[in-house]
Amino acid sequence: MFGAVPKRLWNRHDPADEENRIALNLGALLIRTPRGRDVLVDAGLSSKYDRNRKFLDVYAVERPRTLRDELAELGVAPRDIGIVVNTHLHFDHAGGDTELGEDGLPAPAFSAARYLIQKEEWEDATHPHERNKASYMDENYAVLEDRKLLDLVSGEYEIEPGLSVIRSGGHTRGHQVVKISSEGETAVFLGDLIPTGSHLPLPYIMGYDLFPLGTLEAKRALLKQALDENWTLIFQHDVKRRACKLDFKDGRYYARSDVPEASRVG
Repeated sequence: MFGAVPKRLWNRHDPADEENRIALNLGALLIRTPRGRDVLVDAGLSSKYDRNRKFLDVYAVERPRTLRDELAELGVAPRDIGIVVNTHLHFDHAGGDTELGEDGLPAPAFSAARYLIQKEEWEDATHPHERNKASYMDENYAVLEDRKLLDLVSGEYEIEPGLSVIRSGGHTRGHQVVKISSEGETAVFLGDLIPTGSHLPLPYIMGYDLFPLGTLEAKRALLKQALDENWTLIFQHDVKRRACKLDFKDGRYYARSDVPEASRVG
């Protein structure tokens, strides 16, 4: 998770277990737009993996509540989701795009939704190579093409005023972040570009990133703008903080504590 950064440094703030794993969230984001649409950003894992004991053990998966449980607490049913935005198609972000149907085959988990993905991400997920194929599993997204539910975009794309996606690259060639502007505030859902607050320092780049120099340049540009314009940054994998605003001192970015509840931004 921290690439070339020595464990002696990162283990202070993200202590590893006996198998060298750290605790991570699989956070999704629900956005309700002024037009009344419910937009879901990423969908985590899926019940498809609940019977795969090896998978659950390798990643030490704990699921006290499902995504459907959390949506239900907000009064949202899967059929209410109009758009699913995938930051990228790795299994921990797009696994929940599909669930097993009554026939035992993968089916769209959000039956009324369009699935918005960067074109480059779709190309790489459907043509994986030795370096990335362990993270791309076609049971998570192949049926979306079969059912003609895909909206493939390239680069920056406005979903509706105040809500857009921006291709960042870095982690994958087609990785995208989501930008939300509302009532004078701006928030960015970072996906795996900056997965936790511990990854705010520019050199803290995951070994998983296929294009680490692309990650570095995207982080550099985004963090500068976020500081200058007082954006809220939303972390997908952080177990200690869901969101922050930024401070900068001694040449480094730091998380500020005075940030509103992430679920109330945008």
